[in-house]
Amino acid sequence: MTTAPTPFDVFQEGTYLHGTKAQLVPGELLTPGYASNFEDGRALRHIYITETLDAAAWGAELATGDGPGRIYVVEPTGPIENDPNVTDKRFPSNPTRSYRTLEAVRILSELKDWNGHTPEQIQAMRDGLADLRSRGENMIID
Repeated sequence: MTTAPTPFDVFQEGTYLHGTKAQLVPGELLTPGYASNFEDGRALRHIYITETLDAAAWGAELATGDGPGRIYVVEPTGPIENDPNVTDKRFPSNPTRSYRTLEAVRILSELKDWNGHTPEQIQAMRDGLADLRSRGENMIID
């Protein structure tokens, strides 16, 4: 991983990605109700997906757990909506192409050989998230 992904660049129009550390297999359904990667002790009602490699990489790199970050190509099984945690708070009109769904998403394949963020970028993001937590501003709208 030498070149970081470019923010807001759509990976492939109509292709949804999900970043995580979980090891999943094609055909498997990823369902809501798992622990949040960003808020300790909270199970989420939604599955979060994106059309940008940048957002998926952040999900993979910041996910809790052991092992490498993974990015999966996924297919929603139900309706999706804009992710209000990103679109309403930071990026009006959803340039990150970030979405969420109350329904499961089907794993189609694992994206291999993707380029992630630099260690310095990842640490800066972790530091920023820690700062938000310390100020009580890390609330996830779920």
